[in-house]
Amino acid sequence: MSSPTPVAFPADPPVDLALARSHKLSEDEWRTVTSRLGRAPTYAELGVFSVMWSEHCSYKSSRVHLARLPTKGPRVIQGPGENAGVVDIGDGFAAVFKMESHNHPSFIEPYQGAATGVGGILRDVFTMGARPIANLDSLRFGRPDHPRTPGLLRGVVAGIGGYGNCIGVPTVGGELFFDRAYDGNILVNAFTCGVVRTDRIFYGRASGIGNNVIYVGARTGRDGIHGATMASDEFSAGGPSQRPTVQVGDPFMEKLLLEACLEIFAADVLVGIQDMGAAGLTSSSVEMAGRSGSGLDLDLDLVPRRARAMTPYEMLLSESQERMLLVAKPGMEPRVLEICAKWGLDAAIIGKVTDTGRWVVRATPGYDPLADQSPARSAVVVCDLPVDLLTDAAPKYDRPQRDDASLPARLAFDTDTIAAPASWSDELVAMAGSPNLGSRRWIWRQYDHIVRGGTLARPGSDAAVVRVPCERDGKRIDKLLAFASDCNGRLVELDPFAGAAMAVAEVVRNLACTGAEAIGLTDCLNFGSPERPEIMRQFARAIDGMAEACRALSVPVVSGNVSLYNETDGRAILPTPTVAAVGLVSNEGDVVRAMFPREGLEVLLLGRPEGGPLGGSEYVARATGEVKGPLPRPDLEAEAKLVALMLELCRARPRLIESAHDVSEGGIAITLVECATATDDETAMVGATVELPRSDEPLAAALFGEAPGRIVVSAEGAHVAEIEARAAAKGVPVTRLGRTGGAELSISRGGAEVARAPLDRIRDARERCLEPIVGR
Repeated sequence: MSSPTPVAFPADPPVDLALARSHKLSEDEWRTVTSRLGRAPTYAELGVFSVMWSEHCSYKSSRVHLARLPTKGPRVIQGPGENAGVVDIGDGFAAVFKMESHNHPSFIEPYQGAATGVGGILRDVFTMGARPIANLDSLRFGRPDHPRTPGLLRGVVAGIGGYGNCIGVPTVGGELFFDRAYDGNILVNAFTCGVVRTDRIFYGRASGIGNNVIYVGARTGRDGIHGATMASDEFSAGGPSQRPTVQVGDPFMEKLLLEACLEIFAADVLVGIQDMGAAGLTSSSVEMAGRSGSGLDLDLDLVPRRARAMTPYEMLLSESQERMLLVAKPGMEPRVLEICAKWGLDAAIIGKVTDTGRWVVRATPGYDPLADQSPARSAVVVCDLPVDLLTDAAPKYDRPQRDDASLPARLAFDTDTIAAPASWSDELVAMAGSPNLGSRRWIWRQYDHIVRGGTLARPGSDAAVVRVPCERDGKRIDKLLAFASDCNGRLVELDPFAGAAMAVAEVVRNLACTGAEAIGLTDCLNFGSPERPEIMRQFARAIDGMAEACRALSVPVVSGNVSLYNETDGRAILPTPTVAAVGLVSNEGDVVRAMFPREGLEVLLLGRPEGGPLGGSEYVARATGEVKGPLPRPDLEAEAKLVALMLELCRARPRLIESAHDVSEGGIAITLVECATATDDETAMVGATVELPRSDEPLAAALFGEAPGRIVVSAEGAHVAEIEARAAAKGVPVTRLGRTGGAELSISRGGAEVARAPLDRIRDARERCLEPIVGR
């Protein structure tokens, strides 16, 4: 339907280049807008461009690089471009999953920032028709002794637990890391996976000319306005508070919305559905129209609201939580409204699908349904924009790149110059108690990781495993899904290609250690300002490293998120391309855990025997306070062989291995520490006596080197020869390390003991690692 030229709303400021710049549009972008429209935008339209062309929504600096990631595979039903990725898990069911960032909001207001991050990623998944079954988190904070770290850590963990626990979705794992690079910009990345029937997947599309558009969920307020723009801007230590841009979440409302949406899906009354996430009503409606090649005509007078005197600018940019936008099938609107009323949700028809290819928004000046007196409705057009200008025709940049000039000197640092500790035994305990290596039990205690009763492998193993009952045609089929997330930003800082490749390899290896085959990957790419050539080189090389590892390990990237401008006063975070993967377990008997289960088992190392260079390791960071030194190199062909061997060993009958734990941060010494002491029941700890492979490498590297491609397993002695034979057939080295037993961990090399510590002492150090930050 045609519409007149948009008009300025009363009290709207005049729109010019200066105002556009304050909305984070460049001069070139301003010229593009005015040239395409043939006029200056209205104030509401300027707000729309500011959010839709932000990095958070448009990916304008990253799209050219993201195209290099492998996104297809035999199991992929839906790759990037929808609310979440969808991967076939067999028997007519699919896993739906995605990871998102909520970094800036969580730094400003940690509880609500983290809570609404969880709420947003949950909606991304259930808007596809899936019931969420598991959450993960990936957290980065500044120095443990930084004055803001305790409050940020407490608030973020409370927010994640508060939202996930209330809505009844288990938080089954995650990761936590501290580094000074995150002092001024923490990272809060949230992951959710759900399960759906393959014939009941819903998409965010607005098709069918004349179909009605329905608003469902919480009423619109002023919280979160310009949240997407704020998420695409760097911090300034002296800048004003941005607390109004942080959304406020209500997990109980989200639970009602979840159940209502699932009932609406089952009723088969929808054409499409979209979560109102970043940029709220604007992005949800624009993206739905963009995917369908249609237009939309919306009437803001009909939008349910909870704040008085809201302007079109505010309603369009509000990021109030727990809201959805639906397109109903013809004649099915009453059924949608009936189900929403049953669940106590506001719902209103606010527009129609059109064939114009334009996004038209109307509102009545001065109209306020919450006011005692309000003028009669007589809506005028406040926005009239081509849909493609907000989506596919949004700016796309291939920004300049440049190598970091500091890298050669940092990579050349001789780690052998680090003085050896007076006691390697004391060093072992100190490393075990590092905030980056110790127990995360303080966090896990605040998360309900067993709600719904399906969690088989809990936090502390290499990957979580959840049993999911799937019902179809009166029959129940149990699916076993595994989840893990990984990234070591220090390694990416020193070599973006190798570090990102190692993140992918580790997450796939973690799944294999638990008996799961990786079937799909999602990412959250956290970097500094794309306007700095050094940052863009990091980003581009990290994408290439991820892509090569994904191809080598046959795991596609099906969804993800880019978070840029993570820096304060020009100081960027460590480049942190976090990856999370979903794995499929064939049989419950395949599930293997990380801890030594009993005494008398043989301890074996699968994969490369050396610890490798110490560059980027926790050992070097503790000793020097810096990220430097030569980096271990990934061997992706060897990783693929190791993963294949692990799956074969987990699936063998009779069972060939009793435990499996990959070697990562802290090296083989910390892997052994975790195998011996990371059990929930301290009376079940099992020690070990091991002999490191004889090597010319320094003892520090042998103990704490973080070279990838290694897994520690335990097995009955009768099975060792079979394990070695299978490993030889796969081309994977096997090293016999020792045996489990006793109440100590003893590590020798060349026949001489180099470190020994009682398990009680090691466990005490591990369990108290976060006490200096958050107390007991």
